[in-house]
Parts: sequence; structure tokens; C-alpha cells
Amino acid sequence: MVTEAQKRQFEEQGYVVLKGLFPREECDAYIEHYMNLRSEERPGDFSGVDPKSNDPLKRYPRMINMHRWDDVSMKWLIDSRLNEALTELLGQEPYPVQTMLYYKPAGARGQALHQDQFYLRVQPGTCVAAWMALERIDEENGCMQVVPGTQNLPVLCTKTADTSQSFTDVTVPIPDGLEPVPVLMDPGDVLFFNGSVIHGSYPNTSKDRFRRSLIGHYATGDAQALGEWYRPVYNMRGEVVEHLGVTPGATECGVWVEEDGSPNVRMRQLETAMPSLHE
Repeated sequence: MVTEAQKRQFEEQGYVVLKGLFPREECDAYIEHYMNLRSEERPGDFSGVDPKSNDPLKRYPRMINMHRWDDVSMKWLIDSRLNEALTELLGQEPYPVQTMLYYKPAGARGQALHQDQFYLRVQPGTCVAAWMALERIDEENGCMQVVPGTQNLPVLCTKTADTSQSFTDVTVPIPDGLEPVPVLMDPGDVLFFNGSVIHGSYPNTSKDRFRRSLIGHYATGDAQALGEWYRPVYNMRGEVVEHLGVTPGATECGVWVEEDGSPNVRMRQLETAMPSLHE
């Protein structure tokens, strides 16, 4: 399923897109399913919908951890196609820990540049994302942006984000010479990326298009602990596993410095431990 060239890209750049991993018909079925879920009140969906809000993200807030109460989401999270691709890219079977559904309707803000590992706190190793496009995703409707080659960074210190452009209020800086690149995707394409890869998205500037995407987060197979909010942890057969512990709050984070004319990261001690946050 994964070519040697794709494995090299994942190792060297931190991300890779597998085209057409799921057929268009399945994507259409997922859109219908999640639009129906969003129109209903479901236990476990804590986002809350305000249909009268001027903020598109309050009319269509994202869903998180649907796999804990929705069988369709759990079946997708442990789907054999994702398992095979992840196992080939990582060298071992991962642990599924989270699902997310982003609706991102027209006019919605994006998400400032960040690292998933900031939230999941997988130790040792890292987390990895499987980010599936449910429809055509491009720069107009706010496609994913990734910063290639950032997969080996530690968790970086954050700063305040521009909340007129981002629905989250923190971001990570990037030095001159590093630039996010857009990832254009068709329905059924899946973007796999390492948890340290810096990524985010710009607002959806289209007039009437959604940018719906279904995301799974996984801990690498050598993980021994992760953030408390991401439990229970499963295996790729959907069975709960008990041996992974809880990662304590971080006591340091990385800051960019210039050394010999090139950007580098130096670790900085925090005055108080950074809690194991959730996204």
C-alpha cells in the first residue's frame, strides 16, 4: 500500500498523502452521517450548537472523540486500510486514541500553526494523525498547511495566536526559512503526519463550501504513556488496552535561537509544569 518513496517522504518530511485510500462513495456516506449527527443532540458530543450565531464554527462546531459513542467513527478509526498504512509508515501497529470531525463551513476561521504532540504528550515516541478529506479541499476552503521537515522537533513553546483568523488562541512561531505549504486533497485522500510536524490552516474564504475532514490520532506502538484526556486507549481491533500510563505535565519547551547563522531549538525550563492539555 505504501511505496518506498512515500516512506522516505514520511521519514524525511514528516508527512505523506495517500491518494484515494477511501472511495468517493464512502466519503459521501460519512458526510451524510456526520451532518445528521451534527443536527441532533448526542450524549458525548459536548461542543454545543448555536444555529443563530454569526460565527460559522458555532453553527457547525467540530466533534471530538466520537468513537467513544458512535460505532461508525470507531470502525473508521480502526479500519484495516488505515492500520495497514500506519503500520507500514511507523514499522509497528499504533494505538488509536482520538477521532475528530471538522466541518469548517464557509467563512470559518482556521487553526493557527501548532503541534499535535503539544496536546497528546505521547511518551516515548510521538503521536501520528490520519487526516482524511471528505470532499475537495484546497486553499479557498482552508486546506491543511504543513511545515515540511519539522517532524524531529521537540514540543515548542507557544505564543498568543490571532483569534480573528484562528479558533484556537495559541500558536508556535517558525523562523525565517521555514514556510507552511498547502496540502491539496480530493475526497478519500488521507494525509498522515508525525505529531511534531508544525501544521495548521487558514480561514475558509469560499462563499458556500464546507471543508469537512475526518481525523484519527494515534500513539506510536512503543508508547508507554500519554495525556489523561486521551484515555481509554485502544488497539487496532477496538479493544481497550490498560498498560499505558499518564504523562505528567511538561516542564520544558523549545524556543528558536540562531546558532552559526541557522535556526536551532534550545529547551527552556517552565516556571510551572505545562498541563497535559486537550485539543
